Amino acid sequence: MDQEADRKIDVDIERNRIRIQIFHGEDKEIIKLNLGEAEGLAEKLENVLEDYSRRKHIRID
Repeated sequence: MDQEADRKIDVDIERNRIRIQIFHGEDKEIIKLNLGEAEGLAEKLENVLEDYSRRKHIRID
């Protein structure tokens, strides 16, 4: 099975933390972030996604 098709990401609130669970195959990774860390991650993801989108439109010969 394709690894990406076998991957699932869940995000939830756990008391005073943000819990990110990444399932890949039979393995599971759990990351717990406080609010500041979660906001920092969200900002970094937004920047990377914008950069990725810009690069996608650049043609390399």
